[in-house]
Amino acid sequence: MAKIYKKTSGNGSIALYLGKRDFVDHVETVDIVDGVVKVDPAELEGRKVWVYLACSFRYGSDDLDLIGMNYRKDIWIKRQQIYPVVGTKPANTPMQEALLKKCEDQGHAFTFNIDNNLPCSVGLQPAPEDVGKACGVDYEVKAYIANEADDPDEKINKKDTCRLIIRKIQFAPGTIPAGPQADISKNFMMSDKLVHLEASIEKELYFHGDPIPVKVKINNETAKVVKKIKITIDQTTEVLLYQTDKYTKTVLNEEFAEEVKGESTLEKTFTVIPLLSNNKEKRGLAVDGRLKDEDTNLTYTTVQKFGGILVDYKIKVNLLVSSGGLLGGLTASDVGVELPLVLMSPKPADV
Repeated sequence: MAKIYKKTSGNGSIALYLGKRDFVDHVETVDIVDGVVKVDPAELEGRKVWVYLACSFRYGSDDLDLIGMNYRKDIWIKRQQIYPVVGTKPANTPMQEALLKKCEDQGHAFTFNIDNNLPCSVGLQPAPEDVGKACGVDYEVKAYIANEADDPDEKINKKDTCRLIIRKIQFAPGTIPAGPQADISKNFMMSDKLVHLEASIEKELYFHGDPIPVKVKINNETAKVVKKIKITIDQTTEVLLYQTDKYTKTVLNEEFAEEVKGESTLEKTFTVIPLLSNNKEKRGLAVDGRLKDEDTNLTYTTVQKFGGILVDYKIKVNLLVSSGGLLGGLTASDVGVELPLVLMSPKPADV
């Protein structure tokens, strides 16, 4: 195994082992979460060892917990008793067999199946001055020592627990459809002539960090002047957890000084690249779920819309049309179209 993820409880009695922390949602199915808990029964004092997998939504900062407010809501949770062993267990996976060798006779395997209608891991980017964990959806595997699996009257000491954050992620499908096209024709006051705008992208889906060529065709039949072309990409995030909350943030905004005089045409391709690195200051921007402080991307377009945090992207192409002359800028108006955009990460060869 290339890497093993391990967390040990404060008292050293239990240790949680995972062979990976990214679990892929294949739309129809989700990778099983298979791991091992190492148990030293000497300090259990008659208590049991449990493990749970929880999908939770964090909607506040750690500071709220200090004043007694719950800043975390469990969307879905499953629990298993690890020690003493009860019932029958499914056959061990190759990952578990490798982990059990490291734990010798103190290892106990566990397996969870994540429902495929649960949201993927998504973080909402904090502002630079914010501290603590970011808001968003995350998944946590936690092993703990307790008398009962979930007794509200039993207080579990932090030293009797160990946990690892994991991610439920999606990758781009194997086939990518052709891209969308949009067009509009607009006339202006005191004129029966039109400005025609057509915009298109070659394919429906682009990978994070890849250049996106936007093809623009303009046919200006009027006497007015197209002064510039503006291309923006908006991320719309809809939170369907604690309440319905929908907002849009611009992740790319570029202007091109392309002038199209009256009774003339233009056909040109403009290349844009939406990057999280250019949007680090924007609070609430949806990003891929982080593990610790690693680099991440703008989150991917939501493929299944069961709930959670839904994310869509749109490319907007706008023309600034002016009457020309000294007052042209004061009498300018927009002509614009929108194109849906899917942003995702490529599927690795071993997935």
